[in-house]
Amino acid sequence: MQETHPQNSAPFTVRHAVIDLLRQLGMTQIFGNPGSTELPLFRDYPEDFSYVLGLQEAVVVGMADGYAQATRRASFVNLHSAAGVGHAMANIFTAFKNRTPMVITAGQQARSILQFDPFLHSNQAAELPKPYVKWSCEPARAEDVPQALARAYYIAMQEPRGPVLVSIPADDWDHLAEPIQVREVGFESRPDPRVLALIGAALDGARTPALVVGAAVDRGAAWDAVVALAERHQARVFVAPMSGRCSFPENHPLFAGFLPAMRERIVQLLGGHDVVLAVGAATFTYHVEGQGPHIPEGSALYQLIEDPAIAAWSPVGTAAIGNIRLGVQELLARPAPAARAEPARRAQPPRAQPPEAGQRMSVAWAMQTLAEVRDPRSIIVEEAPSSRSTIQAYLPIFHSATFYTMCSGGLGHSMPAAVGVALAEPAKKVIAVIGDGSSMYAIQALWSAAQLRLPITFVILKNRRYAALQEFAKVFGYRDGEKVEGTELPDIDFVGLAKAQGCDGVHVEDALQLRAVLESAIAAPRPILVEVEVA
Repeated sequence: MQETHPQNSAPFTVRHAVIDLLRQLGMTQIFGNPGSTELPLFRDYPEDFSYVLGLQEAVVVGMADGYAQATRRASFVNLHSAAGVGHAMANIFTAFKNRTPMVITAGQQARSILQFDPFLHSNQAAELPKPYVKWSCEPARAEDVPQALARAYYIAMQEPRGPVLVSIPADDWDHLAEPIQVREVGFESRPDPRVLALIGAALDGARTPALVVGAAVDRGAAWDAVVALAERHQARVFVAPMSGRCSFPENHPLFAGFLPAMRERIVQLLGGHDVVLAVGAATFTYHVEGQGPHIPEGSALYQLIEDPAIAAWSPVGTAAIGNIRLGVQELLARPAPAARAEPARRAQPPRAQPPEAGQRMSVAWAMQTLAEVRDPRSIIVEEAPSSRSTIQAYLPIFHSATFYTMCSGGLGHSMPAAVGVALAEPAKKVIAVIGDGSSMYAIQALWSAAQLRLPITFVILKNRRYAALQEFAKVFGYRDGEKVEGTELPDIDFVGLAKAQGCDGVHVEDALQLRAVLESAIAAPRPILVEVEVA
């Protein structure tokens, strides 16, 4: 029997079923950069949907990543066949590392000509994005597309969350289909009570406990619970290496600072703590080869993580697997332990000083100034790897869901992510702090910000080089002062790039003028780029 559209006598097609499914799921923002194989989806585009256009597919996925993180709901992405997925892969990789729920569709040539290896054909389309999607498929039949997208959504939202991909041939959209009824599916699982009891007993009996918090704390809405757990046990709180979120208030007396991605330094900084609980974190995220133990001698490691793969590869310790918030709440339900003395507080960095005459301002001065003029509840989206330790010292974060960066180390995420966050949080100010090298991976995001009239302040830290590589070269035996090829970035006019894409821009060299420029930019009702010359 032929299906008809519920509101009229027209046939009910795959396109109707997919639009209806997305509407039921609240996924009415489509992030994309269209190609020929995607056009059939957008015929008779519904008025209650919006299309967020990015000028390159990595920008599209970055915007969708920021939007999904800020809303804590899966975003919907539409890419163009093999080439579009290829362009997007850097930020698909980042979304996978960020654990960002995202339903990605990719166009495919018509089924009737696939055997002829046609132009724009994605050969093995479901394999192309692996291993950096949780699941991918090209449905066997056109009428299977709506059900495949429903399955993709449930997988994307199931912890640990992440991106999924469905390849859809161009001629599938007009085939007849049946409506999909959205089901109630639980996405959070409670950790094993027996293992939680072991963790709780270890914390209760510890002399000097410490917590190591990761992105999953803030991602999983466990911020308040983790603060309460730290206060209950008077535990010092460190941030795990390469964390893409802030998961503990950095002005709290128990905040102990940031762990680097180096084995020996992690052991050194955790020294003196007999019980270490990693919450929502892969404690052992290393960036360079190391030697020796993974934790200090005499310490015991415990872990609460939503990702069983992380629990599997962790070299030491006892791990509970499941939702972070539910696990911490269960730990808080235990009888209160004996009172402990408050540990020593972390030393604060010295105040940054303005430069001497003729010198460029320091990143510390720039970030200290930004910290003083911004609303503490404004949202920082950061991608300045060479300046990260300075940013952490001079631009502290105090509130949940007010800091985003990439967990992957892949550049080109945060400039478009700021656009997605601003779309999701229209009542909050979004400030993107981006290195000059990083910004060039996704500079087209400025156009999307301008077209959408989002009042984002883009702060470009212009040191005219890939400074992170120059610093990192020492790890690989480079001598002080030795040239590192391919790391100089002279003669980029960021104000000109911004204006060419519809954004206002201003250049700042004088450290004493920075405050007024930032105050004006933050107050602006439109996107504006501030190019800051730094040493």
